[in-house]
Amino acid sequence: MPDRIFQQYGIHRWGAGMFARMENGDLGLVNPARPDDTPASLPELLHNLHARGVHTPVLVRVGAFLRRQLESLNHAFAAAIVSSGYQGTYRGVFPIKVNQQAEVIDRIVEYGRPFQFGLEAGSKPELILALSRDLPKGALLICNGIKDAEFIRLGILARKAGINCVLVIESPAEADTVIAEAKRLGEKPALGVRIKLTRRVTGNWADSSGDRSTFGLTTKEVVDLIDKLRDADMLDCLVLQHAHLGSQVPQIMDIRQAVDEACRFYTELRRLGVPLEYLDLGGGLGIDYTGEARASDNSVNYTLEEYCTNVVETVKYQMEEAEVPHPTLVTESGRAIVAYSSMLLSDILEASYFDRAAPLTPEDDDHHMLSDMAAISGYLTPRRVQECLNDADYYREELRAMFRRGVIGIEEVARAEQIFLYIVGRIKDLVAQHPADVPQEVVEALSAHRDIYRANFSLFQSLPDVWAIDQLVPIAPLQRLNEQPGRRAVLSDITCDSDGKIDQFVLGDGIGNALPIHELSPDERYFIGIFLVGAYQETLGDLHNLFGDTNIVTVDFNEDGVLELQHEVEGDTVSEVMAYVEYEPRQCLDAFKRIVERGVRDGTLNPSQRRMLMETYRHAMNGYTYYELEEHTHG
Repeated sequence: MPDRIFQQYGIHRWGAGMFARMENGDLGLVNPARPDDTPASLPELLHNLHARGVHTPVLVRVGAFLRRQLESLNHAFAAAIVSSGYQGTYRGVFPIKVNQQAEVIDRIVEYGRPFQFGLEAGSKPELILALSRDLPKGALLICNGIKDAEFIRLGILARKAGINCVLVIESPAEADTVIAEAKRLGEKPALGVRIKLTRRVTGNWADSSGDRSTFGLTTKEVVDLIDKLRDADMLDCLVLQHAHLGSQVPQIMDIRQAVDEACRFYTELRRLGVPLEYLDLGGGLGIDYTGEARASDNSVNYTLEEYCTNVVETVKYQMEEAEVPHPTLVTESGRAIVAYSSMLLSDILEASYFDRAAPLTPEDDDHHMLSDMAAISGYLTPRRVQECLNDADYYREELRAMFRRGVIGIEEVARAEQIFLYIVGRIKDLVAQHPADVPQEVVEALSAHRDIYRANFSLFQSLPDVWAIDQLVPIAPLQRLNEQPGRRAVLSDITCDSDGKIDQFVLGDGIGNALPIHELSPDERYFIGIFLVGAYQETLGDLHNLFGDTNIVTVDFNEDGVLELQHEVEGDTVSEVMAYVEYEPRQCLDAFKRIVERGVRDGTLNPSQRRMLMETYRHAMNGYTYYELEEHTHG
């Protein structure tokens, strides 16, 4: 039974072996280097953080998971190169835009050092960031995006400092600026060209691929660029071809065909005398958010090893057909490296239950429709469940209409709601006990009666893709995984926006519209985890309702296999987010002080109350933007 409970969240499918159910029902982190060790309990981690003053919501980064993913990518390419007899090498780069946080970038540089793993910068600020990191000798620093003259100068001169910086030309106008700056500096840069492939992939980010994509040169513009560089005596600078396959590509056939087309361009450019050395295939490597292993927006129908093998074999075949030396392969895989390493952990603050366990008897002077509704439970059977739900809906709507017209009072309509919730609860029990006997229409209708569990986070700040593009991310309780959950709920955040909810969930048997979840206990904090959020979510969030960045901690397993806190970043305070939106906290404090003093003059506040109000205002201004439990509440 416990294994079945654990599996209904699909953790065994999407967790990639990095999570496990512990004997006490906690969800634990598995040490990739020592998988047979006892997992590290996530609820225990949260209690330890709370004792240190680090409160939920908290974003937890696991260094070991980041290392595992980066090493897995490099090892998979190395294995594919050896098994296929490929004569080139692999040099990956991490796109900074996927997660720009210093702790993440520094660890990628550290863990990637044995593989000469580099970085990709898509803007001048990202280049400045990348230039300050001590990349291993030979690692690539690939510069994409629109570049002004200063950006280009930085890239050209960085090579003089021993940094393997490659400027990828994105447009004909940019080529003119590159040539002008190179001549002015008297230096020859390392250049790349971004080509628009005609092959369009599937998935959520299909628009980033194909010949209608935003960046890159058309076939005609590529030919013109070669002539322009040749005329400027700079054709020997063009050493890299970049072709972006797409993002989170779900279908391996799309990847193979896009690589095939990129190779055709590469071999043709080599035929025209371009001394290309690197074939940069951009992003595209997806991860399986749902564990379904199929071609869909939130899943992929291939493994990491299959992806690497397909890329290497396709390039090898094309190069040998054209009698071209095997290039150094480059990919800009970001999501596959960082997504697993971060998880948002929160607690459930409260729940709204949309059923009732105990029956309620109408009072003698209540309208007869209350008794008619209560009588439904007497003929509720699996065969008549549709009829019973229809009857309950009818009586409920009639009684609500009577309330609006003033026929019945608020006490009667409140009792009617309680009777209705009892009937719904009985129907839910029947559906759970006899799923094959219940019409699908009833199952779908019950989705309107899912519980609402309110979690301490902001969807817009921490999970913008879930709100904006319906990205699915796995969600599961962090405890009681040896106890059958008795509720089905949607998750609501603590913003005041009706869009601040999650109502699609990754489950063990597919995608569902309700999360299996336990009934809350008044003497226990109940935690949930939102997983695989390391890619993009930290950098795309906004300040909806002025909720700022959450607390962030980095944890890792030490040499003894014990999980340790290694780095902590405090979440935004109220005063900090006020400053982000152009309010000066000191001025706000002074303005409020004047308002409060007016209350003292008017006699509505006494001096003691004034002091308490000002202390509370100051404390709140310097506090966390999220719901804060009073210290005495949980001891």
